[in-house]
Amino acid sequence: MEKIDQLDRKILRIISQNARMPFKDVAELCGVSRAAIHQRVQRMIDLNVITGSGYTVNPKMLGYNICVYIGIALERGSMYKAVVSELEKIPEVVESQYTLGAYTILIKLYAKNDEHLMELLNGKIQEIPGVVSTETLTSLDQRIRRTLPIE
Repeated sequence: MEKIDQLDRKILRIISQNARMPFKDVAELCGVSRAAIHQRVQRMIDLNVITGSGYTVNPKMLGYNICVYIGIALERGSMYKAVVSELEKIPEVVESQYTLGAYTILIKLYAKNDEHLMELLNGKIQEIPGVVSTETLTSLDQRIRRTLPIE
């Protein structure tokens, strides 16, 4: 992997705070040309240093009032890929992690209400072949949402 230098890190700090900032403004803050910023950002995308872009949508504004984390225990750990393929078919599942400990998979899911959550749990997730059990943790509030510090 190519090395990320101090200018790359400065660019990352700026655009991770405000992804909508025009490259000309980033260039001014960094003391380089707009073309240099464009080339470096593109290089960091190609290297998977920058892995996404876009807007964050507030789920509650779309009627998704419940956020839960669900620990999923599998019959066998080797079933992980097949189970994740099925979870990907459920649009309300927004994140999954392959974990060590009590659960093989930890997912984050949004539901509109209790009935919707029950439908997702009982009618979809627990019906996936290989899922042995689930444990649901309800999020009441999110106060911290950030990326790692760029030093």
